[in-house]
Amino acid sequence: GAATDGGGTFSMYIGEPQNPLVPGNTTESEGDQVVNSLWTGLVTYSPEGEVTFDGVAESIESEDNTTWTVTLKDGWTFHDGSPVNAQSFVDAWNYTAYSPNAQGGAGYLSRIAGYEDLQGPVDEATGEPAGEPAATEMSGLSVVDDTTFTITLSSPFAQWPAVVGYNPFYPLPPSFFEDPEAFGSQPIGNGPFQAESEFVPGEGITLTRYDDYAGDNAAQAEGVEYRVYAEVGTAYTDTQDGNLDIVDVIPPDALVTAEDEFGDRFIRTESSQITYIGFPTYDQRYADPRVRQAISMAIDREAISEAIFEGTRTPADSFIAPVVEGYREGACEYCALDVERANDLLDEAGFDRSQPVDLWFNSGAGHDAWMEAVGNQLRENLGVEFVLQGNLDFAEYLPLGESQGFTGPYRYGWSFDYPSADSYLTPLLVPSAQPPAGSNYSFYDNPEVTELLLQGDQASTPEEAIEAYQAAEDLVVQDMPMAPLFFTEIQSVHSENVENVTLDLFQRVRVEDVTVVG
Repeated sequence: GAATDGGGTFSMYIGEPQNPLVPGNTTESEGDQVVNSLWTGLVTYSPEGEVTFDGVAESIESEDNTTWTVTLKDGWTFHDGSPVNAQSFVDAWNYTAYSPNAQGGAGYLSRIAGYEDLQGPVDEATGEPAGEPAATEMSGLSVVDDTTFTITLSSPFAQWPAVVGYNPFYPLPPSFFEDPEAFGSQPIGNGPFQAESEFVPGEGITLTRYDDYAGDNAAQAEGVEYRVYAEVGTAYTDTQDGNLDIVDVIPPDALVTAEDEFGDRFIRTESSQITYIGFPTYDQRYADPRVRQAISMAIDREAISEAIFEGTRTPADSFIAPVVEGYREGACEYCALDVERANDLLDEAGFDRSQPVDLWFNSGAGHDAWMEAVGNQLRENLGVEFVLQGNLDFAEYLPLGESQGFTGPYRYGWSFDYPSADSYLTPLLVPSAQPPAGSNYSFYDNPEVTELLLQGDQASTPEEAIEAYQAAEDLVVQDMPMAPLFFTEIQSVHSENVENVTLDLFQRVRVEDVTVVG
């Protein structure tokens, strides 16, 4: 039938978000989907990954790539009617960067001058905070007037405008600072949808269209209901039955039949995601790079893709995905199957093969079969038994990783936060991105890599930047803190109730574009 003019509500599957819905503390996929319905940042991104000025910023300009002037558009408001102004960005960034607030996206702000002064001392033995930071506001941020603020970085970074479209850079209204906790369950953003009720853990949240939205991409539907499911398989069945409208990533065992069953309501999207096995470099058993190289080389990526993913996963051969400039075919020499060499490396490292390897993954999201396949290959190719540790849901799994609780290789997935080779390296591999401030769950730290990434950031041309990022990648390949396994194509389905369902490069469903069929 013809779509009615902007009517109707639709429903979508999510897993349980890890944290309350505060942008600076939401860098995982489930919360990210909701946060990005509720907020619009300084910039947005085209389907090809180019920075577009469809957000709150009129312009972001610099003459030296170090001091940036942000000019905001007039007329943007939060869902409570308060204005989106320069102060609402500066206050939000300072809150996110201040280490006692323990925001998971803090590390993204670490390029701003004065960030270090907001990081409190830490007890070396326990990793617990040991005192207050020297400052509560970054020296590099300055409000000029309601529609202008300046950002001074601690060193030049030409790609800065691309970074500030990401969640930790979203603005916050004055009401947030009065009660951050209450805010997290019923957030007030400036995006196409607003929260009229609270997020209920285990159930979800319903958002309604924000009619005073100042952006170009206004919501087409009246509302979106995000429903939390413990098992993606249940969500898929509900979509088959017409009781749920969108599943963004269907379970692997549905791949065989989904296309026949859903026809043009089955969508394949090239994504920026890489699937990895990460290694707990803090665990003595996995501290030797040769052990990590060996495990990576014992995994037959092609066989797993064919057997479990119907050939829809491409074996990864680099730490940088093919969707950005800087990808090199075969950059990761330890990503190719080589059983003989893997066994030699394990022997050289003195690995105890009599003890099983724990394989960690989050439950309910369709990872069981392929993680078991990884285990079977380790048994077959290395003679090492395995134990599957797959009982924690995503919201419990990530905190275990943050507290260095993984006792063996763990499943990890990553989509870029901004379209650059750097987004596959800096957020996962530098010490300032170690939890709680970021996503470096392997707790990897190589000063040479950090230095090369900084050189790439400071390069005056994209070509020079990529050269430095690739030099960093070459060192990372030798260290193998994580093993890239697959470049991921995303398969989604939707009911007959909705049309115009698309996913962006960040793997989010563009809910503002979805129309409900009347």
